[in-house]
This record gives sequence, C-alpha cells and structure tokens, in this order.
Amino acid sequence: MFAVIKTGGRQYRVVPDDVLEIGKIAGDVGTIVQLGEVLLVGGDSPLLGAPTVAGATVAAEVLQHKRGPKVISFKKRRRKNSRRKRGYRDEITVLRITEILTNDNKPTIGPRPKREKPVVAAPVDGDDEAPRPAKKKAPAKKAKAPAKAAAKPRAKPAAKKAPAKKRRPKE
Repeated sequence: MFAVIKTGGRQYRVVPDDVLEIGKIAGDVGTIVQLGEVLLVGGDSPLLGAPTVAGATVAAEVLQHKRGPKVISFKKRRRKNSRRKRGYRDEITVLRITEILTNDNKPTIGPRPKREKPVVAAPVDGDDEAPRPAKKKAPAKKAKAPAKAAAKPRAKPAAKKAPAKKRRPKE
C-alpha cells in the first residue's frame, strides 16, 4: 500500500518505513505526527481524492530536525563595482513513515525505541585484566626493481647558457 501526500507545497509518494526529508514541521524528535493532506491511497483498491481523500492520514515518526545544504546567491553588475552575496539553509525535518491510515483511524504503531550502546564494565582489579595483543606492523614495501629504471631512455642534457655580458664602468 502506498500514498501520495502533500506537505510544504510538494508532493511525496510514500510507503511504510520510508525515510524522507520535508520542510520543517512542528513536532519533537521521537514523536508521531499525522500528515492529513493525502491525495491518493494506492493498493488493491486505489482511492483518489478530490482534492484529498476523506478520512485518510499518514502517520510518521520525527527522526531529526536539521538544516539543508547551503545555497549561495551571488549577483554582480559588471563594470559598476556592485556585488551582492547572500546565502541561506533550509530547515528540514526527517521523517520515517510508520502507517498509512484510512477511515479516520488512529495510529497503532508508536515511536521505535532508541538503541542503547552496550556498556562494558571496567575491571575492578588491574591484575585480572587480560594482556592486550601487540599490534602487528605492516610489511615493509619492496624497493622498485632497477631494471625498469635502466629501460627508460634518458633525456638529453639541457644546453648551457652563455655567460652574462659584462657592463662597462661608467665614466
């Protein structure tokens, strides 16, 4: 099942577990937001909205708020000593689509739990610690074979320059 949604003046085709970047929307990281402007719900029996499908929403988890790439606007008027340089970065929200809902249903899937980093317990006594293996060094590189150097033809020596002219002393 897929859906076509409209947000921020753009349209996106989404399926569950899609990750997409849209213009910034309200919502804290880790919460579920509902996108209500669903233009089309596809699948076995597609529903086409006029302009939107009644009772259809798309549930999405907010993964992150960030800023987009830098866009630089540079204007110059030649021979007028006039330049203007401006730049900006769009505010972006990263979403993961969790469900496509129809018939005014509520989201059933909550936000995914965050993965915790495994904690390694420090040894209490320094004597019980296993010795660490020594790091191995990379093997030394072999020198180039002298046969290749001898096979190349040598360039002719450059011509010597004539000695500089001596200046006459001023009288």
